[in-house]
Amino acid sequence: MAEITARSVARDAGHPGPTLLERFRRNQPWWLLPISVVAVLGGFGLYALVSVFIFRPGEIGPYLSPFWSPKIGDNGKLFGPFPGAAFILLSPLAFRGTCYYYRKAYYRSFFWDPPACALGELRHRKYRGESKLPMALNNLHRFTLYVAVVILGFLWYDALTAFNNPATGKWGFGLGSAILVVNVVLLSGYTFSCHSLRHLAGGGLDCYSTARLGTLRNRAWRGLTVLNGRHPMWAWVSLFSVLLADVYIRMLQAGWFADPHIGF
Repeated sequence: MAEITARSVARDAGHPGPTLLERFRRNQPWWLLPISVVAVLGGFGLYALVSVFIFRPGEIGPYLSPFWSPKIGDNGKLFGPFPGAAFILLSPLAFRGTCYYYRKAYYRSFFWDPPACALGELRHRKYRGESKLPMALNNLHRFTLYVAVVILGFLWYDALTAFNNPATGKWGFGLGSAILVVNVVLLSGYTFSCHSLRHLAGGGLDCYSTARLGTLRNRAWRGLTVLNGRHPMWAWVSLFSVLLADVYIRMLQAGWFADPHIGF
């Protein structure tokens, strides 16, 4: 009699086996993911600080870096030596820092709390969760969402106006404008896949039929649920798109190459 295994049962039931990516993850040591997250998030944070406090404002022609949008202060400066972008950076930093997904990522990777599902806590003191400072500030995530939506509106404005070169007054299409549009689309995916926004739309309702605008809120909740299912993906790809947009504008400022464009 043939040996019956869980894998053979799943195959006979029509369920596909593990994908190549799943097998890769399964065969890696538990510490690989935490180290990768520390490297990526730490590197991005360091680059953001250097870009804001050391580099000049990220703007050339019709292109404005997402780190510097919206422009505030005089020539990028506000309150003495502090650039306006330093205050703009607080919004996405607070939004991502209190994000439910990112909390899982940096709790495990930076604090090893715990470092993996099958590993126990490394600390032995009493567990307080997010009921005490500073972790209690994560409960403000819903309010950081409101500010992030406002900033997203400015980024959409910057992406659309990037098709108009103020130096020539002509409209056209450039590689930089394409990068800014892709960036704001990915940021929109991350913002609108937020767990808090999904809850506000209708996740907190017990009965849609008796709620005001219940049908509309149910549709909104269903649509946001589709986005929410890929929230980790949106979180990572939007992080890299912001980095790419700023790096591209920095390369144009340095004169490494001219922006490929049509119609400018």
